[in-house]
Amino acid sequence: MLEARALTKRYPGVTALSEVDFSVGPGEVVALIGENGAGKSTLIKLFGGLVQPDGGEILWNGKPIQITSVGVATQLGIGVIHQELSNLTNLDVAGNVFLGREPRKFGFLVDRKLMIQHTEEYLRPLGLDLSPVTPLSELSIARQQMVEIAKALSLEAKILIMDEPTSSLTSGETAHLLKLIDDLRSRGVGIVYVSHRLDEVKAIADRAIAFRDGKNAGALSKEELTTENMVRLMVGRDIQRQSSRGFVATESRLVVNGLRTKRFPNREISFTVGKGEIVGIAGLVGAGRSEVAQAIFGVDERVGGTVELDGVALPSGSPKAAIERGLYLAPEDRRKEGLITAMTIRENVTLPGMARYSTIGLIRSKKESEISVSMRERLRIKAPSIESQVSGLSGGNQQKVVLAKWLSLNPKVLVFDEPTRGIDIGARAEIYDLMRSLAAEGVAILMISSDMEEVLGLSDRVVVMHEGSLSGVLPRDAATEEAIMHLAVGSA
Repeated sequence: MLEARALTKRYPGVTALSEVDFSVGPGEVVALIGENGAGKSTLIKLFGGLVQPDGGEILWNGKPIQITSVGVATQLGIGVIHQELSNLTNLDVAGNVFLGREPRKFGFLVDRKLMIQHTEEYLRPLGLDLSPVTPLSELSIARQQMVEIAKALSLEAKILIMDEPTSSLTSGETAHLLKLIDDLRSRGVGIVYVSHRLDEVKAIADRAIAFRDGKNAGALSKEELTTENMVRLMVGRDIQRQSSRGFVATESRLVVNGLRTKRFPNREISFTVGKGEIVGIAGLVGAGRSEVAQAIFGVDERVGGTVELDGVALPSGSPKAAIERGLYLAPEDRRKEGLITAMTIRENVTLPGMARYSTIGLIRSKKESEISVSMRERLRIKAPSIESQVSGLSGGNQQKVVLAKWLSLNPKVLVFDEPTRGIDIGARAEIYDLMRSLAAEGVAILMISSDMEEVLGLSDRVVVMHEGSLSGVLPRDAATEEAIMHLAVGSA
């Protein structure tokens, strides 16, 4: 139904795609796999009409076609769920699902009643207990992602392209989505499924096509879909699985005592993170984990409780004070909260510590460039230069830029909120190695993650939350998936 032949796309200084081939038929689920920067998102943008190719051709039902805009793609029947959310938080759920396609009565008045009714119909298969009139600004990233999926379903597309659709979803939400994909396949919808969660690919895909460095790296049939085969095509090298160090801290660096957040003003949470320790925070989406991270860093004011770093209390609601003391946050939504995407790598890396690179108000460009080049090399950020705009980087490389700006300031405490969301297996391994090396240097690391393997593989202790409260703290030898889930659902 949809096919790419020798498709090529160039940007200044880089070839994003080089003569790639790809196809998906009706009622078929084709996984597109590859590391960040392999060209997956570029192909999706070409299919979705966001950018135009520099060579090759796109075919629709065997006939060459030019997809010159998003409107053309939509008219053909191509729906795209992008990795980076494109919704409007000032509208409600129904307004986002039918944005630009609002049902009308009398030819000009928006029919809100019909729009709400239809929105409920598209939310139901996702198992989403959510009112269509809920403002999107009140929803977590995970729920906003589900709204994006509902929006794509409302297009009743013939081809549905999903770019990391489960990156922020719980296991239950993911199960609903995979069941829905199975239903769509049975109705003849072709699915292009992009995910770094290889277990999902094995479960849902009929076949997989791998990209590496903007080129075809190989294809796998259903029978050949093993983790080892996929990693070999994607990365070209073996990836070592993480295992915990079994580290026991002897000195507390971060002390959180009786912390109460705006979302859960009547629930307290207390825990410590030791010098050189990695503490994971686990729990279901909506348990209040991100709110705790934001309150610790000062993005949100605390309703109550204290946060101490090396015995010194941090004031509530002051990221500036946290930064000055050496406590930094890598947020879940890196594009909106962790980066200024219109700026370059250099500008993002040096922005938080600008005082270090200036004299009497004048920026010392040489010093600024030196630290940016050093961070780019240390984190292996894939970009033509430090003057590359961050908006053009892959998700994994954007996350590395977030880390680079804090590493340049010599952190004492690093808070990671979903550190590997939407990041490929190779970049993920690099970030894990970085976290371990930082801990070995004495940095205290607090890590929020929905990836159970990540929590179990990296954490020296696991703090489990349920509905804004601490439901338990598990030492490494007692931290199992069953024990964490038992506490996460509040059944302890």
